[in-house]
Amino acid sequence: MSGKGLVEEAKRVLELEAKEILRLRDRLGEEIVKAANLILSSPGRVVVMGMGKSGLVGRKISATLSSLGTPSFFLHPAEALHGDLGMVRKGDIGLVLSNSGETREVLAVIPYFRRIGSRIIAFTGRERSTLAKEADIVLNTFVEREACPLGLAPTSSTTVMLALGDALAILLAKMRGLKEEDFALVHPDGSLGRKLLLRVEDLMHTGREVPVVGEETILKDALFEMTSKGFGTILVEREGKLVGILTDGDLRRLLERIGYALLDKSIGEVMIRNPKRIAPEKLAAQALALMEKHEISVLPVVDGDNKIVGIIHIHDLLKAGIA
Repeated sequence: MSGKGLVEEAKRVLELEAKEILRLRDRLGEEIVKAANLILSSPGRVVVMGMGKSGLVGRKISATLSSLGTPSFFLHPAEALHGDLGMVRKGDIGLVLSNSGETREVLAVIPYFRRIGSRIIAFTGRERSTLAKEADIVLNTFVEREACPLGLAPTSSTTVMLALGDALAILLAKMRGLKEEDFALVHPDGSLGRKLLLRVEDLMHTGREVPVVGEETILKDALFEMTSKGFGTILVEREGKLVGILTDGDLRRLLERIGYALLDKSIGEVMIRNPKRIAPEKLAAQALALMEKHEISVLPVVDGDNKIVGIIHIHDLLKAGIA
């Protein structure tokens, strides 16, 4: 087969699987809402099960459910029959995947769910199968044709199951009213989690790291504080409260205008008054937005009484992945 022919074959697979998803869409009805309501009304978790390729799809569906606020775990049916059924408790919902609906290991687990009073949702391509008869709710994943040229390897059928799992997970998220903050809580190390969970107080420099002097300090004495702390900035305080700021850029511009006589002035005479500032409880992402808006690289951090509690540099935010 030529290169062009191979590309066409790949396109055929995608078109075939896309058509099967659209067929699923067209026949989908209230049963998916019933499944979502059953899960929402249950106090337990969604226990996803499947063998072979269906099991691999089940692992992904379980991960998506958990990621979007519906507690779930994958239970391998064969392992379940050898002790792992102890992971299942009353109130859990079984989400069972089997294209044929006759998978031996899957069917062998169902009596245990019935014995503890748990309900079962089935993804199966055969509505008259044993699994379909045993389930409380059946979601039909029938496909007319597998994408495999032999019609044997699970391809279209697993794609349809995966897409249906996504639809169920997202429907549940919508019904739960999932917010970005909720998503961030279970993804604390992701970029969204860092943006929504990290606060200024988590990243700011405090104590002796903060370059700060009183407003009566002579500028040449204040320069040591500025250069030794490495921020290229110095905060100016009066009785612990922020009254001004001076950056190395401000200093260069003043030297060009005034000359070295500047160094004998008090910093209070030449500082920038009413500088931008931020509270420690604000999101780190808000600090970055403020810096970008005003084209600055450092922000004083003050409490509700305008007392200096820290300083934060744009490098701190970028290093933490707030971008």
